[in-house]
Amino acid sequence: MSCRRGLLAPGALFPLALVCAWAQSETVVVRPREIHDVLVNPGMGITTFQRFNGDAINAGRKWSEQGPTAKLPAGDVKPDFPETAIAYFRWFWSQIEPEPGKYRWEAIDLALDEAREHQQTLAFRLMPYDQQHPLPEWYQHSGARRANKPGDKDGAIWSPDSSDPLYVKSWGQIVAGLGQRYDGNPYLDTVDVSTFGYWGEGWGPYPPDWSTQKELIDQYFTAFRRTPLLMNFDELQALDYGVHHGAGWRLDCWGDMGRPGRNFAHMLDLYPQQVVKAHAEDIWQRNPISLETCGVPADWKQNGFDLSYIFDQALRWHATSINIKSTAIPAEWKAPFDEFQKKLGYRFVLRKLEYPRSVHPGQMAAFRMWWFNAGVAPVYRDYVMAVEFHSSDENRTIRTGAEIRKWLPGDAVFEDSLHVPNDLKPGSYRLRVALLDARTLQPAIRLAIEGREPDGWYTLGSITVE
Repeated sequence: MSCRRGLLAPGALFPLALVCAWAQSETVVVRPREIHDVLVNPGMGITTFQRFNGDAINAGRKWSEQGPTAKLPAGDVKPDFPETAIAYFRWFWSQIEPEPGKYRWEAIDLALDEAREHQQTLAFRLMPYDQQHPLPEWYQHSGARRANKPGDKDGAIWSPDSSDPLYVKSWGQIVAGLGQRYDGNPYLDTVDVSTFGYWGEGWGPYPPDWSTQKELIDQYFTAFRRTPLLMNFDELQALDYGVHHGAGWRLDCWGDMGRPGRNFAHMLDLYPQQVVKAHAEDIWQRNPISLETCGVPADWKQNGFDLSYIFDQALRWHATSINIKSTAIPAEWKAPFDEFQKKLGYRFVLRKLEYPRSVHPGQMAAFRMWWFNAGVAPVYRDYVMAVEFHSSDENRTIRTGAEIRKWLPGDAVFEDSLHVPNDLKPGSYRLRVALLDARTLQPAIRLAIEGREPDGWYTLGSITVE
């Protein structure tokens, strides 16, 4: 047996892999060198909120619930905020349907276009109303039933009776319109299930009966059959129903460790127990988990919250994406946040590659790979694992049948014989590996190994075509 250090990346000081070859078996063994960088990969990581990569972040601890409807002004200074693969937006009903049946889809269209230009996908929620953003005026004057009266304690806010068939119909029409226009869009990451109450979160003083709640949830499953849905976490029956009908879940008070004088904390009381009560412990294996901060990280720091506990709990829930509301990470917490990001979602390491040193056109060649998912979740979209024969004048991509979505945290093995193209010219080739977007067949996922080239492929050795 002979071993040598593998190929050098341009400007690299160390080889990319340990390569061994057995003359008798004609087998090359490559053990890529793992890297420990924060990786920006599709469908995971910290998100931007109501803005895109490169946009100015929120000052202090405030944010807006009302998503923009026009292009955001370009910033002059790169913000001190992580690069991310997801832009998360929320809009109110009155923004998108200011008149009955007349939809301002251009706000969402623009956000999708901007996300693509900023190398992101879009996640969003449409919300009925909140304390500062009322329901559309046309709906309030449509004859729809109101749940409260002007003289009530909360009478300044026109709260709808969401058991009213007119509410179910009107809300269902805009949800159906969203699905017809956007379901399956390759730049749409996820959509929140939004039903009634403030921000559409499905709780409040005027809940409809369960049959109506179920109907409002089902409107989303009818409208979105391809784009992943996320179920809000607050109400147990709704959460249980949603996640067992195909949705992932999201919660929006991640990090709340309690306040003085209050014998309740989301992170110590509701959230850990609600997961169990909803039988949602294993939903992450099929559908994504997304978390949103209670307040912002600066609030956690001011309140003396236990950052390690907050991070550990997110990882125990197998979270894939995190919304910190586009606010600054406290300086002394940046290193812990970096380490946390390395564990979020999926993180693929190719531990070992075995392949024949020489192959013949038109014949089968055995490839063996040992992969390791060092993250806490799988990838939820389809990707194609491929190998490539690459030379100065010829490139050939060979797709494999590896089922990437089944790579849960831990080890995965791929062993198969691949067909060498009949017309591949004899010569020496660089052997490259990549995980490709199933739609574009371009490299899409950064691996936690050395050897990445500018086009996204990873060079791991050489192979001879005879």
